[in-house]
Amino acid sequence: MAVETKFVVVRKGEEKMTFANKKEADAYDKMLDMAEAFTDWLLQQQPDMGESQAETLGLLMADQKDAVQHILRTSKLPAAASASKSGAVSDQDASEQADEPVTKKVRAVKAA
Repeated sequence: MAVETKFVVVRKGEEKMTFANKKEADAYDKMLDMAEAFTDWLLQQQPDMGESQAETLGLLMADQKDAVQHILRTSKLPAAASASKSGAVSDQDASEQADEPVTKKVRAVKAA
């Protein structure tokens, strides 16, 4: 018989998601907190916006927080960011490079 530990994220008495490790469960819970804050803010700024639409947008913004932060910092879409004059690599270039296999030369070493 196997024993499994599962971490369940519960919101307002409702199970939202189950995870195999605590770190992922905590990250998801934090994302839900952020989504709730975005939803509340959207409803304050646009009172005539439907709650369902505000929740959807709040979840989207929380789930895509890295892209939102990039846009706030640079006023550009993450995919449209280009390398700066200093030779920095854009997010898109970095992800493309990460997908490419890294080849290293193997050198024979004589045993002493």
